[in-house]
Amino acid sequence: MSRARVVLMVAGSLLAVGLGGGAGSAGAGAASAAPGAVAASAVACDRASATAAASAGPSAGPPAGPPWQWPVAAPHPIARPYLAPPTPYAAGHRGIDIRAPTGSPVLAPADGVVHFAGVVVDRPVLSIEHAGGVLSSFEPVQSSLVAGETVTRGQVVGVLLEGHCASACLHLGARVGGEYVNPLLFLDGVPWSVLLPMG
Repeated sequence: MSRARVVLMVAGSLLAVGLGGGAGSAGAGAASAAPGAVAASAVACDRASATAAASAGPSAGPPAGPPWQWPVAAPHPIARPYLAPPTPYAAGHRGIDIRAPTGSPVLAPADGVVHFAGVVVDRPVLSIEHAGGVLSSFEPVQSSLVAGETVTRGQVVGVLLEGHCASACLHLGARVGGEYVNPLLFLDGVPWSVLLPMG
């Protein structure tokens, strides 16, 4: 089991304890925790997950250079966040869904080389290999590029098609050394997530 998965499992366990509590007085204290304490637990878990993701591959995680450029124009509303699966084959959401109109130009988030451009099952997918063993992927995206072509940060690499969300969205994935990580770790101006109280 990789160090990244161990850290993610420990972080998840810590969050579960904070939310559900244990037996006796410890459980009662956790169950009655204030919303602020719950938020703090979520932030701690997210930070642990980020640390795990950054150490998942041979590189140091997010590139040392400029952060990724968003692949679609602002305002970048997230339709569905990243959800790390507990095991490699378990259910999860290995990327983020960014709402954008059908036909929107899709931009390369950083310099790189096209790793794959084609159809996977029934959806067109484009992936770009960046420095440090980092791979970005986009779907559903129609592109005229072919594997081996060089792209530059901000270059239009394709056009967003419909079909991934009920309302049009771009699915953005990121891998480091073959391990899926949260793409938000690479994007500029993204704060640590906080679990807010419901109601």
